[in-house]
Amino acid sequence: MDTNLKSIAESSNAWPFQEALRLLKSLNGKIPEKGYVLFETGYGPSGLPHIGTFGEVARTILVKNAFNVLSDIPTKLITFSDDMDGFRKIPDNVPNQEMLALHIDEPLTSVPDPFEKYNSFGEHNNEKLKSFLNQFEFEYEFMSSTECYINGDFDNTLISILNNYEKIMNIMLPTLGKERQATYSPFLPICEETGKVLQVPINKINTEKNTIEYTNKIGNTITTKVTGGKCKLQWKADWAMRWAALDVNYEMNGKDLSPTFDLSKNIVRIIGAKPPVNMVYELFLDENGEKISKSRGNGLSIEEWLSYGTKESLSLYMYQNPKRAKRLYFDTIPKHVDEYSRYLSSAKEQNLENKIKNPVWHIHNGNIPEMNQEISYSMLLNLASVCNATNSDILWGFILKYTNNKDKSDSLMSNLIDKALQYYKDFIAPNKKYINPNELEIAALTNLKHRLSKIKNVKDAEEIQSEVYETGKEYNYAQLKDWFSALYEILLGQKQGPRIGSFIAIYGCDETIELINKAIKGELVN
Repeated sequence: MDTNLKSIAESSNAWPFQEALRLLKSLNGKIPEKGYVLFETGYGPSGLPHIGTFGEVARTILVKNAFNVLSDIPTKLITFSDDMDGFRKIPDNVPNQEMLALHIDEPLTSVPDPFEKYNSFGEHNNEKLKSFLNQFEFEYEFMSSTECYINGDFDNTLISILNNYEKIMNIMLPTLGKERQATYSPFLPICEETGKVLQVPINKINTEKNTIEYTNKIGNTITTKVTGGKCKLQWKADWAMRWAALDVNYEMNGKDLSPTFDLSKNIVRIIGAKPPVNMVYELFLDENGEKISKSRGNGLSIEEWLSYGTKESLSLYMYQNPKRAKRLYFDTIPKHVDEYSRYLSSAKEQNLENKIKNPVWHIHNGNIPEMNQEISYSMLLNLASVCNATNSDILWGFILKYTNNKDKSDSLMSNLIDKALQYYKDFIAPNKKYINPNELEIAALTNLKHRLSKIKNVKDAEEIQSEVYETGKEYNYAQLKDWFSALYEILLGQKQGPRIGSFIAIYGCDETIELINKAIKGELVN
């Protein structure tokens, strides 16, 4: 262990270190009996895994990595899938809806895969999540609820739940409505005939034989074991059971699950176990400010983010402000791609104390890469916009001229160009709206042309920016931001844009003059 790093980390205000210190304090410096500290993330594969699911894993790993800096106690991360849950609702964003309707109430691992790729819908969603996590090279152990129940991994804890049945009912019933109270039981038997997960009242429990008794739809009394995968638990009891069975030390949850966590915490204590240290994070909101949901498929998917932005930008989004509700939509992507680049650049000059406050230190677990991104993602978007670029060669032409690179071997830039072109095609091109300049704007643009013609070989963005600035002053713009806004709408067809000097430096003075000529002639307006 790096003792200097540990010492600095102990006083750091970076939230992963703060969380790791909370966990370490809860252990009183002792190694758990199982020999390691267990971090858990939970996931319900009732719909396609959304970005919130990924976020919980990513954030938990940040805390796990921070813990490893502060302590020599071994750690493990489990990503747990509640894939034995009954299939209660058909998601809006999956095919074969009529087929799925035939399998309501079956365990998710028994429901056929509507995409026809895997053995079940549960397996499809599990594999989808694992593929995302693997892209980020996360270290985790995947666990399936179905396998744990059927293999008997939870049997001892299920028996403990049964032995404390009345106490758990006393906790749960006051939280339910009258109709739900009449049918509630922590145990959900699996029907031997239909395979469905039944929500039925329990007539009798037998703690000697570890069985429950219920009445089926046709009035027959059925007795079944609570072990061996013959039953599963209702969600709140299930969460508590899992903490106890696995001895979970740390788990996050979204704000919407805070009441559930409190109930599960009471249940786990009844069966003689300890609840994990917990962090509550705020929810992700879609473009309308509504909570994102697996069943509705609103908000951004992981695939969508990675189509337009880098893995690192998504990791940055997850790192920043986990306890603040954040809008999650397409227009957040360019911002985070460029923010990551700025953080990466600043890390090069930082001492260790400031470096471990930098998000990139946490994103890369201290192994900050050596990368140099000369041109921002937002600038690439604006280049694509002004050129109406349809392929990477168009953008590379400007980039190679500006950077004096001799080839296209820069994999970072190639990746950014490809993503920028896709973003431009899907979001910018359909919404471009140029305006024709008025008389004042024509005069100012003509003046700017003359200024640029005098410095057409200049690549210094600041010098070019100064000329643009002086043009605005000369033509008495009361607010210079109005001059720049006019440039964006007239030359780029959008309400806002890059720093004009930087844009012209890359695009070229001659090219900008030609663009201004087209604008003055009205050739840019559709």
